[in-house]
Amino acid sequence: MGNPRVAVVTGAAGGIGLAVVEELCHSGYVVVAIDAPHEHETEGQRTTNGGASMVLEELVVRFPDQIRAHNLDVSDRDGLREICERTASEHGHVDACVAAAAIIEGGEALWEMSPDQFGNLCEVNVAGVWNTITAVIPLMLRNAAPQDCRFVAVASAAAHRGHFGLAAYGATKHAVVGLVEGLAADLVGTGVTAVAVSPGATRTPMLERTAALYGVENIEDFRQSNHLRRILEPEELAKTVAFCCSPEAGILNGSVVVATGGL
Repeated sequence: MGNPRVAVVTGAAGGIGLAVVEELCHSGYVVVAIDAPHEHETEGQRTTNGGASMVLEELVVRFPDQIRAHNLDVSDRDGLREICERTASEHGHVDACVAAAAIIEGGEALWEMSPDQFGNLCEVNVAGVWNTITAVIPLMLRNAAPQDCRFVAVASAAAHRGHFGLAAYGATKHAVVGLVEGLAADLVGTGVTAVAVSPGATRTPMLERTAALYGVENIEDFRQSNHLRRILEPEELAKTVAFCCSPEAGILNGSVVVATGGL
């Protein structure tokens, strides 16, 4: 494989994060796949097949020369740094990062949400992205070709409009966009770039969780939420994210790629 590009992906065990890992592996990347070890509902976790640990193990079996799997919550800032520094030492460079780890809470009005729910959302969806930034950006700046390094955060359609019962979740995704736009400004002159991708209703465990919060029995009912009149597939989003990780995507710096199928 020569000297392949190296990517770090959080939320790597399910949903969009898992699809991104698979797409990057098919594109020749070495992927450091990170997801939480405990049983909570995240975008990167399949609770139906044994949780994140089992999914990560399966990835190692499928891509033995490309996957470096780690059970770690993105709230563990020191742990993230250690993994990323070890990756840079092993491979000599970190070229891309996809911050896809997220949770969803809600279903009630904002003033009825518990402090624990609000705190959990902020810890994973906002602080988790910041922790990831602090772990990978210094390594990218040391890269021999920083102009080819890409930081990509997965935001949400909820970052651009309010949704009933999801005010706090939407606020955290607004924050993700703000972090990326501010990061891009901080990176001026370095060559490293940052971009956010905002997916619409995608066939993932998180959409199933959203349906449960709304009392919707079938996620296909969300087909009417976009102009395509269908649920988006995680593989579609993964191709978009993978392009954002590529050297050719520098022009997207500071942008938000709204991949909703039209709202």
